[in-house]
Amino acid sequence: DTQKASVADAALAAGAEVVNDVNGLRADGMVEALARHGAGAVVMHMRGSPRTMQLDTRYDGLVGDVQRFLSERIEVLRSAGVERIWADPGIGFGKSPQDCAELIRRLPELRSLGVPLYVGASRKSFLGHLVGEPDPKARLAASLGAAAAAARQGASVLRVHEVLETRQLLDVIQACT
Repeated sequence: DTQKASVADAALAAGAEVVNDVNGLRADGMVEALARHGAGAVVMHMRGSPRTMQLDTRYDGLVGDVQRFLSERIEVLRSAGVERIWADPGIGFGKSPQDCAELIRRLPELRSLGVPLYVGASRKSFLGHLVGEPDPKARLAASLGAAAAAARQGASVLRVHEVLETRQLLDVIQACT
């Protein structure tokens, strides 16, 4: 998990197989490092930087904007020879709480990207807004709800804090549906 090509390159040389970059793999040399090592990539949407992303969370067309960005980045990765790609809509990164819920609800629209969808909603602040819980560590039920919704809507990978509880949730859902 890095935004720096030099860190990604060193991690890949040491045996890492996938790079997760909240900056959409836009740093100079990042895509080349991935291609050189035959690595997989999680490309995430974030408008702005971690410092500025929440300053303006208005979108003219949320899903379309996210989809266009991810599609462009996926094309750059494929053109460089990166084959294992996951698309992350960037829950909590430059989006309002309502936008985060909408992105999970509308994940099926992102399937047209042609890559597996990766969602990290665990403990995020949008969940606190939805359920009125300011403490991230007290958002287990909310995190499980988001994980269930994301899985139902087509997420292939869930980034979570409570792995056992999420695995049990998904096992029960699978058994009962």
